[in-house]
Amino acid sequence: MRLFPHKRIVVVGTTASGKSTLAEALAKKIGADFIELDALHWEANWVEAPDEVFLERVDKATQAERWVVAGNYSKVRNLIWLRAELVVWLDYPLPLIFWRLLARTIRRAVMQEELWNGNREKFWWHLKLWSEESLFHWLFKTYWRRKREYSSMLADPQYARIKSLRFKSPRDAQIWLERLP
Repeated sequence: MRLFPHKRIVVVGTTASGKSTLAEALAKKIGADFIELDALHWEANWVEAPDEVFLERVDKATQAERWVVAGNYSKVRNLIWLRAELVVWLDYPLPLIFWRLLARTIRRAVMQEELWNGNREKFWWHLKLWSEESLFHWLFKTYWRRKREYSSMLADPQYARIKSLRFKSPRDAQIWLERLP
């Protein structure tokens, strides 16, 4: 059995696509650090880290020999992608993402799940679909843009050395993960 050849991997996709779940499982399987960009970006009370602090945190985390990053922040994308060897794109259908986001939002509200630095989501934030606080608003705002961005970036000669995988269903991603050595 041959070893998994990639040491620095980034998992991208829209909100609720399962980036963190897949990235954490992949990191565990290949013995790499799991880096969740949201955890580096959000301070307590949902305060965004200043750009220079966020960049410094990401820079430090991605200097490790083996890592799997979950996230899409454009502020740090070039830093991560220039170090990455593999991009895993979770490109799932919008209805599936919507239902995953709804289920996750309800679960987090009911369980009062702590996310990063003591932060918890408020269910009512997401009901305000016109508001920037709503992840449903964010999903509809970014879903098609992400498809265009990732297609374009993966075709960009700047990133030609990076291998990429594009999964159209969670089942395909899960099968791939299970088959890794």
